[in-house]
Amino acid sequence: MLFTSTTQFAVLGLVLIAGWLFGLASHPGGRKWRNRYAAERDAHATHQKDAEAKLSTAHTRIAELERENQRLASARPAAAAPVTDAGASRRPVAATAARPAYPAGERRGWFDWGNRVTTHG
Repeated sequence: MLFTSTTQFAVLGLVLIAGWLFGLASHPGGRKWRNRYAAERDAHATHQKDAEAKLSTAHTRIAELERENQRLASARPAAAAPVTDAGASRRPVAATAARPAYPAGERRGWFDWGNRVTTHG
């Protein structure tokens, strides 16, 4: 064993306390860490302000869009003007009839490659 007597333990305690006091006396006072903490605190505050400003802008935009959506939902639909030919007579152009994506009863496979029929032979 390293320390066997009471005197050796007392000297060990005295050396530990002296080392602790010497460390406190030679320490720069924590100025570097205080400065770093202050810089981090300021950066965090700036980030919080930016985030709150963006959130406030987003809430304002959402409210504006909801008002516009409500206005458009309650507005009467406007009558569509007839589409006219570019010719001098200004006669209305007939609208083409919409056709279904595929004829009734015939559904095509993926990528419009025809029916997917498998034959095992």
